[in-house]
This record gives sequence, structure tokens and C-alpha cells, in this order.
Amino acid sequence: MDFPKYLLGDNSDFPTAIFVIHTEFPRFIINLENDEVEWLEDFDAEDQKELEAEAENLIQGATEFYDREIALYDEE
Repeated sequence: MDFPKYLLGDNSDFPTAIFVIHTEFPRFIINLENDEVEWLEDFDAEDQKELEAEAENLIQGATEFYDREIALYDEE
């Protein structure tokens, strides 16, 4: 099954939180309310170096995805 690169998520247990789920390696969930990131991968030392280099771009991409989705809702 193919998934989009990013998915939006919410949960009634966290009424003010908005989550963006990144479904490709390295998978993570970011809570846009407080910018907390939960990585869904186990990283070895080599992966850690790659992650540090790419993390900022991935998180920026998640934020841009959210902004684009909200803009589409506002147009409707």
C-alpha cells in the first residue's frame, strides 16, 4: 500500500495538538503545537549522522505540508 509522504493527525485526548506524520525514512511524528518530534526509527551511528544533516529539512517540509493543507481548507 502506498501512503502520502505526510499525513495530518489529531486526537481528542490532545485537543490543541496537531500532528504531522512523515511516512518515509526516517519516519517521525511532529506535534506542531510544541514542535516535539518522535522518531519512529532506531538509528545506528551512521544513520544518526545522516539524520542530523536532514532533520531540519524534514521538519520544515512537515510544516510546509501543514500550511498548504490549511490553506486548501480555507479556500473551501
